[in-house]
Amino acid sequence: MNGVFYIGATGLDTQQRALDIVANNIANMNTRAFKQSHPLFSQMVAPQPQTVDGADASAIDARSTLLGVKLDGAPVDFSQGQLSETDAPLDLAINGQGFIELMGPSGQTLLWRGGALTVNADGYLAAANGMPLQAMISVPRDVSGLAITADGKVTATVAGSTQPLSLGQIDIVQDNDPTTVTAMGGGLYLPASDTDLSRSAPGAEGAGVLAQGFAEASNVDLAKEMVTMLLMQRTYSANAQVVQAGDQLMAIYNELKR
Repeated sequence: MNGVFYIGATGLDTQQRALDIVANNIANMNTRAFKQSHPLFSQMVAPQPQTVDGADASAIDARSTLLGVKLDGAPVDFSQGQLSETDAPLDLAINGQGFIELMGPSGQTLLWRGGALTVNADGYLAAANGMPLQAMISVPRDVSGLAITADGKVTATVAGSTQPLSLGQIDIVQDNDPTTVTAMGGGLYLPASDTDLSRSAPGAEGAGVLAQGFAEASNVDLAKEMVTMLLMQRTYSANAQVVQAGDQLMAIYNELKR
């Protein structure tokens, strides 16, 4: 009988945590370049001895191994969000697959889907949070404009010069196993290992291209998220009824013992 309470409790806890994921998706539907996550569920089964008195344990009582459900991760969906023109020359988006590589505070590689660029205090082209691009593109103080081509070439207009000054190249980074990427918040993602990353020029080897003056919207589909939320609410209610039914059966059992 205690198994009923445990199974119901795992269902309540799992659906609550899954609902938190859906709620986070909905809350960030207007966040630039936000990527939604999807909860994954798996059945919980207790380990069982191979034999009991020489017999197959699963044949004796397989039902005793069932323990309910658990949340088995929430992988990020990196599908493309809609691009919109912003008329801001330092806005940068990726049209297609891949990331822009940033250098984290400790020198670690962080992945970024794009957003507003800036020149940080050290004079390097950086994300709005101040983290420089891994390409370490130095921007002179007297530039009057930056241009970034679709294939990643960065040039600057310098006062007194008729020719644009080449500053560097922004490459696209792709993770060979995106299911292992961890969302860090603020549009940043941490790869599981640098060995899983492949780097190429934008547009090469299936990588996306860069779009200056554009912003990527989130890939959250509100209609689908609302349907998922309703399903989870119904499932949560059903698990609560399982616990209630177990309580009622336990009450009947206690009455019979008397």
